[in-house]
Amino acid sequence: MEQYALEQLKTVAKISTSIKPLELTRRERIERWAECLDRSPRPFLKTLHETEYQPIADRLALRGDDTPISVAFADPILRAAGMENDSYGEAKRFFELSDEQLHELVCFCHFGESVSAAAVARRVRRLADPRPNGFFAQLRAFFG
Repeated sequence: MEQYALEQLKTVAKISTSIKPLELTRRERIERWAECLDRSPRPFLKTLHETEYQPIADRLALRGDDTPISVAFADPILRAAGMENDSYGEAKRFFELSDEQLHELVCFCHFGESVSAAAVARRVRRLADPRPNGFFAQLRAFFG
């Protein structure tokens, strides 16, 4: 494979150095994350420790290899849509999640040292569904 400097390529092709990010809605980003978790080659993923007790700056910087967040970041579609890294803070920003929501997905206190990728995928999907769920939501739907 031949390699050329950018200046050399400009003489034979139109080169754009700015790439417009792929535009996905919040729901599409969350659904894509769930799909990535379903396809994860690792059936069990690592959790993050005590996210709720970390000082804010430390919490936002939390990351780990083989976590539900790193599975999302490994996806080229989510990176093209603007996911910048696999930190807790980036997942919070990119997927538009509250600390409480993200804590429910990745924290050690809910699962222990590891969690099934399929279990996290189910929880992630619930975030994409705008309809309330649970017993009382069903009662409201039934009785109006």
